[in-house]
Amino acid sequence: MGLPKRKISKTRRDKRRTHWKLTPITFHICPQCKKPVRPHRACTFCGYYEGIGMKVAWVKERRAEEESA
Repeated sequence: MGLPKRKISKTRRDKRRTHWKLTPITFHICPQCKKPVRPHRACTFCGYYEGIGMKVAWVKERRAEEESA
């Protein structure tokens, strides 16, 4: 098994890690229900994507739960 030849300094280690960062999640507003939605995905609340109603199983389940409650 390989071993490091030299100690990696804290500066060198940290310089390498500068690119390891999280990107913030972006949201857009759904034109149908005005709730925040991830871009390029169907709305999780109303099931619309680019003005077209998608027949998505989880939207039907959510609507059934809201109607029964």
